[in-house]
Amino acid sequence: MKKGIHFTPIDKENWEDTLILKVHPEQQKFVPSVAESLASAYIKPWDEALDPFAIYNNDILIGCFYLSYTPESKDNYWIGGFFIDKRYQGKGFGKMALCEILKFIPTVHTNCIAVNLTVEKDNIIAQKLYRSLGFSDTGTANKYGEIIYILKI
Repeated sequence: MKKGIHFTPIDKENWEDTLILKVHPEQQKFVPSVAESLASAYIKPWDEALDPFAIYNNDILIGCFYLSYTPESKDNYWIGGFFIDKRYQGKGFGKMALCEILKFIPTVHTNCIAVNLTVEKDNIIAQKLYRSLGFSDTGTANKYGEIIYILKI
């Protein structure tokens, strides 16, 4: 049994398991579904690499995220589709998982010096989480009106 928070690439072995993960109905406007994230990994709408991951606590699947990036870049790394399943929210897993993601990225992408993400203007809980881990608001938004946050690592 693996201990603590860890990640596994979403692949042919576990993709169906990830499809059961859901957020609360009022959160659905803030995050893509797993199916949408997997479609993005296949379609690559941003002309970047996009790697989807399942988040586990020990051996229990609790969430997902993807990493979108330009290989060999220094600062074009984006965390997207990050969420914890509604059954596991409110237990600190979001913060723990995000901390582990921030440790994980530079081990896989040694050139990385900054990580970015976007957040909906109305998603105050996520904004508070990101700021608590050192992300800062860039003062800009993407074409969808989402606020862009950055963390230098």
